[in-house]
Amino acid sequence: MKGIVFVAFGGAVGSVMRYLLGMVGGQLYKGIFPLATFLINFLGCVGIGLLLGYFGKNEGLNPHLKLLLITGFCGGFTTFSTFASENVQLMEQGNYGMLMVNVVGSVLLGMGGVLLGIRMV
Repeated sequence: MKGIVFVAFGGAVGSVMRYLLGMVGGQLYKGIFPLATFLINFLGCVGIGLLLGYFGKNEGLNPHLKLLLITGFCGGFTTFSTFASENVQLMEQGNYGMLMVNVVGSVLLGMGGVLLGIRMV
């Protein structure tokens, strides 16, 4: 139960940060490319990479801190960071076939799911 509280708190903070950065980015850039989301996804990927590296080198750290920062904050900030880190793991394991299935499948199914949802309304 304690872990859920850490994930929930981190997720709330990450979601608010994504919202605020998206608002600021939308005010600063008015083009058609979704630059704010693009940059948020990149920042989330850098953040989860730094955290995974840090926790990997410091195994004695409190596991609730990992839940707070990686699962909670990064997950709330952008699930793209989790998607990217899982793909890096597949690549490092040499699972290139599964890597391509995950990348292409997730993007195409994700877009298809959005279109399906729009059409269902």
